[in-house]
Amino acid sequence: MDARSRRDIEMGTRALEFSRAHPDTDTGYGVSAAKLEQLVARAGQIAAAQRDGLIDTRAASGRKADLRRAMLAGPIGHLAEVGQLAAKEDHELGKTFRFKPGADTYLAFRTAARGMLAAAQEHQAVLARYGLSESVLGQFAQMLDQFDAALTLGNDGRTAHKGATVELRTVATMIRQTVRVMDARNRQRFAEDGQLLGSWLSASKVLGSPRAVSAPSAPAATSVPVVGTSAGGEARPAA
Repeated sequence: MDARSRRDIEMGTRALEFSRAHPDTDTGYGVSAAKLEQLVARAGQIAAAQRDGLIDTRAASGRKADLRRAMLAGPIGHLAEVGQLAAKEDHELGKTFRFKPGADTYLAFRTAARGMLAAAQEHQAVLARYGLSESVLGQFAQMLDQFDAALTLGNDGRTAHKGATVELRTVATMIRQTVRVMDARNRQRFAEDGQLLGSWLSASKVLGSPRAVSAPSAPAATSVPVVGTSAGGEARPAA
């Protein structure tokens, strides 16, 4: 959640709490108060989805890194060594299993690893004569399936997080607009009660924002230039 959306949603939550504590029978105000309640509730739901998306993305990233290391040290390393031995019988096998772990993206790693697995399964009979472990090959297939699942989890998590972020901005803007609609009525009904008016203005202020919903500043007193003094020594305004 970006800072502006967070501030707007926090302000909307405070304004909603004030509205609940000081209900109004005015029809228009009731419509706005009900809308604000729905928006604040929706913001909470979206924020949870955004957080879940981020958690999934981070979990997937860690899982992919762990699986990549494990496959390089285990099945991929095993196949590379077996492939070098088998190259004495079939020269192409040495090239097929010469895996280059320098691929700097997970997608590139997955593509290379899947190719290696397919080749190992195709030439399993030959490779078995040079020490290929059927169990390790099976483990390799399982780990690649887990890697694919982690890729999917990460992609889905990023999509969910991005979508939630965009929607949160929209909802936060609607919250700010709704509170502005409510502002005039609250200023009217609490015009004679400074304490409640002050509470509303505080609740409806977007903290940290220079364009917050707040009471208009009192006009600064206009200085009257002094051009001289009267005989009695008093200041006289400019003519």
